[in-house]
Amino acid sequence: MACLVLLSTVSFTVEKHYCGDTLIDSAVFTEVQGCGMEMSSTDKKQCCKDELEVVKGQDKLKLSKFEELPLIHKVFITSFVCSILDLSETVDKEIIPHKDYSPPNLVADIQVLDQVFII
Repeated sequence: MACLVLLSTVSFTVEKHYCGDTLIDSAVFTEVQGCGMEMSSTDKKQCCKDELEVVKGQDKLKLSKFEELPLIHKVFITSFVCSILDLSETVDKEIIPHKDYSPPNLVADIQVLDQVFII
């Protein structure tokens, strides 16, 4: 949600440098590099031109209080927060009742004595 708000409020400028009708360079956060054919301002005909495109982000955010939200939004937010808090609880270690149990000693192998084998 925070990333969505950040991306919707960011504004930036795209600069483009054309030499004739050919795009030479474009830049988003830096200045464009010219082609080196810029003429002085006294010349009437210039073959190079710079264009700026401004991409404006949202500048007005509506902040509302929890009490002003509709009931369905309150229920959703409350259940979402409760479920996130339930995930963060630690679970106690499982108790193993037969941890210290030792099996009885085998005197003879009954399967061999009775000649009963699983095939």
